[in-house]
Amino acid sequence: MASKESLSRIVQLANTIGTSVRKIEETLSAKGISSPRFDEDASFNIPLELTTDHDAVLDATAELHDLLLEPLNLIHRHGGHNNSLCLQAIAEFKIADLVPENGQASFDDIASQTPMTSEMMARLLRHAMTMRIFREPEAGMVAHTAASRILGPTKMVEALKKWPESQEPNETGYALSNNGSETIYDIFAKDAERASQWARGMQVFSQRPQFSLSYVTNYYDWASLGQAQVVDIGGSRGHISLALARQFDNLSLIVQDMEKMVENATVPEELQERMRFMAHDLFAPQPVQGADVYFLRWVLHNWSDKYCILILRALVPALKCGAKIIIQETLMPEPGTVAMWKEKNLRATDLNMAAAFNSKERTVVEFRSLLEKSDPGFVLQQIIEPAGSALGMLEFVWEKVTN
Repeated sequence: MASKESLSRIVQLANTIGTSVRKIEETLSAKGISSPRFDEDASFNIPLELTTDHDAVLDATAELHDLLLEPLNLIHRHGGHNNSLCLQAIAEFKIADLVPENGQASFDDIASQTPMTSEMMARLLRHAMTMRIFREPEAGMVAHTAASRILGPTKMVEALKKWPESQEPNETGYALSNNGSETIYDIFAKDAERASQWARGMQVFSQRPQFSLSYVTNYYDWASLGQAQVVDIGGSRGHISLALARQFDNLSLIVQDMEKMVENATVPEELQERMRFMAHDLFAPQPVQGADVYFLRWVLHNWSDKYCILILRALVPALKCGAKIIIQETLMPEPGTVAMWKEKNLRATDLNMAAAFNSKERTVVEFRSLLEKSDPGFVLQQIIEPAGSALGMLEFVWEKVTN
């Protein structure tokens, strides 16, 4: 029998697929779970214990598919709008010409020959790498693949050229696509139907299992806080606070959001003594003094670093020593540390945030840096990443710094 090392890559991948599919099918059968189908009424249920084999099959099938396509066909295959955005930027700035054949160049060197920052160059090219266009042979360095060597739907590239170092939320591809320089919030404020469509889309998006509220209620020790005041910042219609109030009778909760978001919000009668809504501007000084927890879910990823710092600094005058700031967001992985199919989805989302908000998804290191720049009193206490959750939780504690 041939050793694993002597087998071609396509045979290795085929073996991986066969082995992992058998394990998946055996487990599904033993648990009485239907195998995945395309039927209209089919349910999708892959138990968490199968995550390793699930990831292996998705990555191996994708790689096998890509290996069996000739390079130009491979580029056409990855033609989604985020993918074409990468190709547009690569073509516009002649990035393929800036990487030497059979050599490599750093993100910094490539960026210095374009209007882009090194950070944005890394974000674009790392997304391209998930399509097998370029590769990162070592941290911070870019080399060709067969597909990138032959390279020689939004207006994000146009925005990058016009505002190459901007952190402003109105200097985006989304703004240019809407023939102006208004933020997405400005546009929604004037167009109720578009705002409603966005809200409905986000509601459907957040109903997927990986965004379950149980990842908030069950994986942080809320009971250990004792009688505690929680401020749910940017809490929309209060779905997080409702779940917490129902499960933990030691918590009192205040949901803060824009006036239009909370003006007609209601609290169930049985929770009215422990939960209420409050209109609040994220950038204004925090009016709730001395709360035990300030909770931000999916808030900071809508803003560039400049504005995140303003949001966080607006909290500081209200904080008591030991106050907890809990941030629940996507925690971006370092390249190659999660399954490729997951990294590709995350990097596509990161570019979506850049195009719509001039914002970003962040790594744990970037979050820590962001909090430290906002105030040196913010200290990271714990990182919570539940298996199966699309979001992680970072717990910071504020410790007053004296000169």
